[in-house]
Amino acid sequence: MLWKTALTSLLFVSCAARHPAEAIPIAAPKPESVQAAPPASQATPPPPAKPETALQSPRAVQTSLAGISISGVSFDSRSHRLAVADQEAGPGSKWPDASHAAKAYRGIAAINAGFFTPEGKPLGLVVAGGKKSGSLNRASSLGAGLFSGGGSPTLQRREHPSQASEILQAGPFLAESGQATAGLSPKSSTARSFIAWDGTAGWILARTGPCSLADLATALAGSEIGGVKIRSALNLDGGRSSDLWISNSVPGGPLHERPIWNKPVRNFLILLPR
Repeated sequence: MLWKTALTSLLFVSCAARHPAEAIPIAAPKPESVQAAPPASQATPPPPAKPETALQSPRAVQTSLAGISISGVSFDSRSHRLAVADQEAGPGSKWPDASHAAKAYRGIAAINAGFFTPEGKPLGLVVAGGKKSGSLNRASSLGAGLFSGGGSPTLQRREHPSQASEILQAGPFLAESGQATAGLSPKSSTARSFIAWDGTAGWILARTGPCSLADLATALAGSEIGGVKIRSALNLDGGRSSDLWISNSVPGGPLHERPIWNKPVRNFLILLPR
């Protein structure tokens, strides 16, 4: 019997050698999927740049730059606008000062505006409510720039006149592209009036203490007043014409800067809600 048992074991081993167990394939681990970047044409565009201006409402400002006192009103042209108030019959024929001109328009602030001749005629182009007075001054630095009102107001060179319904020519430019205008006079220290813009929707109307055009230009270029960083600034009629009025409805107001020796002027810029 032992030989039978041995023979059976031998046969079992022989069969196992001829028919080895089949290997069970083991699947290789799948690599983590990596999402391919979209083509450049399908890439998500960056968010649009926000305007630099972040003003909420007009506000009166009193400050000092390089020793020059400045009083003014800053505002956002998306919520407020400037109207040109002109007196066809000459300086003082309708309004004796900025406060009366503003109240006639139901405005919240006003400042004296363009230059005029001894006869009271505009020394440059004036368009008030679509009505034109004077003509484009192409020769004098006192007409170097234009304020053009409307939906998107600008300060621009007289070489590029617009068809806006509100236009005021004045000058010289005190600053352009954030840089002080070269060649301005360092003499004749007197009160100044000016309008300034940040290149988007931020604006300033202001009157200064005694200073020269050159000193004012240097002080203003690239400076910030009332939340507005000045990119362009245009000089308005100054000296005894300088007249700034701000209503008590404006935060920081009321304010009226007009010495008793001031003279009547031809026109004003009036600040109004849109």
